[in-house]
Amino acid sequence: MKLLPVIFKRQLANYASSPATYLSIALFLALSTMAGLYLHRWVEQDSGDLLVFFQWHPWLYLLLIPALTIRLWSDEADPGFADLMSALPITAAERVIGKFIAAWVVAGTALILSFPLVVAANYLGSADNGLIASQFAASWLLAGSYLSVGCFVCTLARQRVVIFILTIGLLLAATALSSWVDALERQAPIWIIDSLSALNPQSRFSTIDHGKFTLHDSLYFVSMIVAFLTATIVTLNYKLR
Repeated sequence: MKLLPVIFKRQLANYASSPATYLSIALFLALSTMAGLYLHRWVEQDSGDLLVFFQWHPWLYLLLIPALTIRLWSDEADPGFADLMSALPITAAERVIGKFIAAWVVAGTALILSFPLVVAANYLGSADNGLIASQFAASWLLAGSYLSVGCFVCTLARQRVVIFILTIGLLLAATALSSWVDALERQAPIWIIDSLSALNPQSRFSTIDHGKFTLHDSLYFVSMIVAFLTATIVTLNYKLR
């Protein structure tokens, strides 16, 4: 993993040089803020947390995460960078993990930029900063799990449009899983319902988002990240044979 920082810095610079990154983050922040202020009237509720903002993140990540995903392998099209990769003893694991961490840092930056909401919550009332911290952590873990799915999609296709559509499709299916569970509640065996509920990332996120930051739910997202990154590395190694 000695060359992992090279991949990380290169990918981070790739994001920093792209106007699409700033546009995606600005859109994410604007929609999240508008949803909390205008749809749920957060100021009038006198709430001590930011639940009305964070509960929209699973859906807003359907815009931000695919936008970050399509740039994960965009530098591979540069002949100079391709020559550099072939000259250096960089493993598939270093490439995947380095790119993933860079994308996760960008997603974390988008969350950090919503910090003025924390200041407003403390100014307007008695904010529960511990609960707010757990909501930030839950959202970042959710973003990481979604990004790991996007990394895996990148090994299946290289065309940006295809990657964008496939990523949105998979994340939309995962986000809407709770609706499927409700629809099947009286039509499917209980073990199927329990299995789907256990795999539902939005229900796990909602649990943490309400302040129940348990190790069990946190490990779910970590396991999801590890599983999809492992699948990405295995697939990439297979293609490079």
